[in-house]
Amino acid sequence: MDADGAQEHGYDAAVVDLLGVLAYGELTAFMRMAADCDLAPTLSLKSRMGRLATTDFQHYERLSAHLAGLGVDPEAAMAPFVAPFSAFHERTRPRGWLEGLVKAYVGEGIAKDFYREMSAFVDEETRGVMQGALDDGGHAEFVVQIVRDSIRTDRTAAGRLALWGRRLLGEALSQAQAVAVERDAMAALLVGGGLDLGEVGRMFTRLTENHQKRMARMGLEA
Repeated sequence: MDADGAQEHGYDAAVVDLLGVLAYGELTAFMRMAADCDLAPTLSLKSRMGRLATTDFQHYERLSAHLAGLGVDPEAAMAPFVAPFSAFHERTRPRGWLEGLVKAYVGEGIAKDFYREMSAFVDEETRGVMQGALDDGGHAEFVVQIVRDSIRTDRTAAGRLALWGRRLLGEALSQAQAVAVERDAMAALLVGGGLDLGEVGRMFTRLTENHQKRMARMGLEA
């Protein structure tokens, strides 16, 4: 069964969408982090970035295997998200490896927070699969110290990276909102889960607050 073989506007289609968008997100995160490894100035940083990329690819493999186990073609499940992800990454193209690391830390963080919120509306098995894919095992934490060290040695970096983080927040929230609204199945999932406009607004407030905490950890103003 392909992604369209699930119920057109129902629960099954929403599960396929959520697993598909997560799988494609992990695949693109792997590709971008692996490519950025070459730009890192030290072997230690290359190794840490490579470890994070490997974790992303392992998540992609697990999600793909789970989709296949449900009788869904993983490529068909991911296909609707190729163009939106490409557009997002084109709008948020980093200038150098440091901006790339900040994007991976805060941009992916916002996206994963959104999918954690969405996981509340699916069955227990799907929730477990999603939560496993949303846990990077702490491999992204090295970014915090790198950014802190960078802004200590280059005072202009703090303002530049703070502006970059704000831009990533706006783009990531717009992306999340578009995914939730434009995919009929996920919109139906939210409505079926009892979310009204007020609760949707509070959800996006939580996403913003978590972003602010990540920025503060790096020593940046949100």
